[in-house]
Amino acid sequence: MEPIGRFWAAVTTPTADLPPSVLLGAAAVAAVVVLSPTLWRTARHAVTIAHEGAHGLAAVATGRRLAGIRLHSDTSGLTVSAGRPSGPGMVLTCAAGYVGPALFGLGAAALLAAGYAVGLLWALLALLALLLVQIRNWYGLWSVLLTGGLVFAATWWLPPEGQAAAAAAATWFLLLAAPRTVLELQTARRRRRTPDSDADQLARLTRVPAVLWVGAFLAVDVGALLLGGSWLLAA
Repeated sequence: MEPIGRFWAAVTTPTADLPPSVLLGAAAVAAVVVLSPTLWRTARHAVTIAHEGAHGLAAVATGRRLAGIRLHSDTSGLTVSAGRPSGPGMVLTCAAGYVGPALFGLGAAALLAAGYAVGLLWALLALLALLLVQIRNWYGLWSVLLTGGLVFAATWWLPPEGQAAAAAAATWFLLLAAPRTVLELQTARRRRRTPDSDADQLARLTRVPAVLWVGAFLAVDVGALLLGGSWLLAA
């Protein structure tokens, strides 16, 4: 079989279901990373990548022109798109950030529950490659390359069981990390540190209070966690 054929077979062939102990272990590892202040400071960069990537995908999907994405060392980011400064496209683009990691996690959970752990890792790598061409600063370039390198290492060197475990840990991380970022957003808003947060921008665009947008973000993220977790544990 040609190399491309072998690769396609590996990506599209379902693997055996992960034992519950591995799934729960992956969930525990992800929870430790999300809840540990020290580990979270580093791991949060991965959530920022997903957050800004979601903004970018929403911008393209709604017909806006994506002008570039910047990722910063303080775990903040900025996605710039051109188009109407108001209207549904701008609202959807702005709203995508805080629900993006959870929805990516939900999609990952669906793939993992169906047995496509290897395909999931390669899908993540493909999304990172698409994001890479939109990065417009050196720190963002380094951050995406490092994340992509870790995913590539998992797909290239780990045995199938290890790839499945890595895919499960990444999935749980996205699902668990998303609600925490929303709670951090509201904490920062109470301290008046983020007057131009996504929620506040949406409030200006829609006249719906920012706190309701924060609540909507949290509802989506918690719902994705519950649904995705049920898929994984029932697999």
